[in-house]
Amino acid sequence: MLAYRDALARLLAAARPVAQERVSVDQAAGRVLAEDLVARAPMPAFDHSSMDGYAVRAADLEGDGPFELPVVGESSAGGETPALAPRSACRIFTGARLPEGADAVIMQEHVERRGDVIVIREAPKAGAWIRRRGSDLAEGAVAIARGTRMTPGHAALAAALDRPFVLVARRPVVTILCSGDELRSPGELGKPGSIAESNGVFVAAAARQIGAITRASAYVPDDLDVARAAVVEALRGSDLVVTIGGVSVGDRDVMRPAFEAAGVTLDFWKVAIKPGKPIVVGHAGDALVLGLPGNPASASLTWLLFGAPLVRALQGDASPLPRRERVVVAGSYERAPGREEFVRARLDTDAGAKRARLLPNQASGAVTSFAEAEVLVVVPASQGRVEDGSELEAIRIDAF
Repeated sequence: MLAYRDALARLLAAARPVAQERVSVDQAAGRVLAEDLVARAPMPAFDHSSMDGYAVRAADLEGDGPFELPVVGESSAGGETPALAPRSACRIFTGARLPEGADAVIMQEHVERRGDVIVIREAPKAGAWIRRRGSDLAEGAVAIARGTRMTPGHAALAAALDRPFVLVARRPVVTILCSGDELRSPGELGKPGSIAESNGVFVAAAARQIGAITRASAYVPDDLDVARAAVVEALRGSDLVVTIGGVSVGDRDVMRPAFEAAGVTLDFWKVAIKPGKPIVVGHAGDALVLGLPGNPASASLTWLLFGAPLVRALQGDASPLPRRERVVVAGSYERAPGREEFVRARLDTDAGAKRARLLPNQASGAVTSFAEAEVLVVVPASQGRVEDGSELEAIRIDAF
């Protein structure tokens, strides 16, 4: 069996970024940028006031105050900007261009207005309340780097850079095949022993959250010929085919031989993790194939550990892996060493310290666990018992 980090590295090495497309800047949030956005002009484009007040020349206010200056002219955002006459003040508003000759702004709360004259008690320093040209971005600077997943803040910055459209990775197409004679759709009547399918719901929802277009195929029975045909059909037009169930070694686990019968080249099978050891990775042409185990917790976990980083990598995301953080474990856990384990937990904050409270049900078949879990506590393969109060790495589930 491959170690988790080795298996993930092999999987991501096989990811070839999908094609690119242009989208309007108001549709860019959540998409992965496929170009560097470079400032074509300084930002801001001119010196301007960061406060409502009065623009002055600091050299006119030397010595002890108070000082009296006549108010000559006004500068407002988007309006005309008069030059500042010597030994005078110009009324100015937030965002307005600094008048030629001015080098400081006095907040309106710090002056006394007497008709067309202001009284200044304390002289300002040169540069006070001024945002200088290029202080945010110099001309030619990279404002947003290629590979960035755009946030609303990035989209706003792109608009401020005067970009109506940006080049992004297209949304990868992920086709999901759920296998098993026992499956039925939620709400449908089924034969005794049938179960409402939920794994595909998790994978589809999680994939859409990170930018994928998802397609759900009909449930695949435990029949090799039907499974082979379903895989062949799913490969058409897909960037990634995800199957759930049927990848272990049971007599009715048909998905792995179905991959091979469908022309899929298998890269590896089985990873030394718990839960989720039986996982199949392969490719057919430009499409990648990811076979997940069928137990609910195993399916959800392996999607997060492998599927989510892969979908991010297909979009050229510069940071496809979730960040890890150190947490203090609340609760103890006895386990057999040998495989790296990802233990579901809730995240509490106790006196400023992050504590991961282990959930009592860690069974691979527990559907409830990922509805409650907020973090995955990473237990090294060599470690047996996890002690209450010990410190381990954890991955926030919302980081996937």
